[in-house]
Amino acid sequence: FIAIAEERSISKAAERLFMAQSSLSQFLSILENNVGSKLFVRTSRGVRLTQEGELMLQYAYKTLSEYRSVQNEIKDMKQLKSGRVIMGVSSFRGSYLLPPVLNAFRLEHPDVKVEIVEQNSMALEQMILAGEIDIAILVMSEADPRLNIEPIMKDEICLITSHTHPVMDFARDNEDNLESRIPQYVNLKDTLSYEYLLSDYDTILGREARRIFNRNGSQPIASNHALSALRAAGLGLAFTYYSSRHYFRNAEFLSLGKESTFIDLGIALPPGSYHSRASLALKDALMEVLQAADG
Repeated sequence: FIAIAEERSISKAAERLFMAQSSLSQFLSILENNVGSKLFVRTSRGVRLTQEGELMLQYAYKTLSEYRSVQNEIKDMKQLKSGRVIMGVSSFRGSYLLPPVLNAFRLEHPDVKVEIVEQNSMALEQMILAGEIDIAILVMSEADPRLNIEPIMKDEICLITSHTHPVMDFARDNEDNLESRIPQYVNLKDTLSYEYLLSDYDTILGREARRIFNRNGSQPIASNHALSALRAAGLGLAFTYYSSRHYFRNAEFLSLGKESTFIDLGIALPPGSYHSRASLALKDALMEVLQAADG
């Protein structure tokens, strides 16, 4: 249509487009039928636009401009000069795992935006399966079997407190527990006279803490509280992940020795769907930074 309008001739437009004049005339006839109006007036010198044709030409130029913009944006996205990734992570884990990852990713891809969705693992699983988010960090043992999760790091559920907390009197060297990397451990029975600040039931930390107590037939002095800062300040004992040691630098971490629980974290992408280059680049950044920190 643009070629006909600019050349003011169907035959010249056909030459420009390297197509038969009859095919171009047929296209114009179909287009005019679709819009319900004549777009050109035939003259002895060729064709000229009608008033409706002038309006159509304005939109045709806009459409062509938008199409070229999309082409350029897609090219930029493939070259990671632009784009967006929606990432899911639990609020607590994301607070200390993501900052170094995002810093490294932005240095490599400053124009790719990362949008963070904070939910518990169960909600994140459903969002990944529905394709609502592009990538997520999940606990592998809890994950839906339909998800293909690539392991990224092993983490230990341990106790966190302040170095002034009296439970530190019961801390012992953790040399015999070869699986744990935490320097000290404490027996669960030696902690039961102190108050625990437990995470909610719908979190993995809250659930695992209660399983540990149930296995030992223990009933802790406990209150539900999700503020990790209170735990690190010594206002009670709490369960946390040992990977958070990079975040709570002034806190004390204690293994539970033989009662220790380990979890495997993995990176999940939506199964059987298209994964953008930006999503795959963020996955690479997660693997590189978190595995280095875990080591």
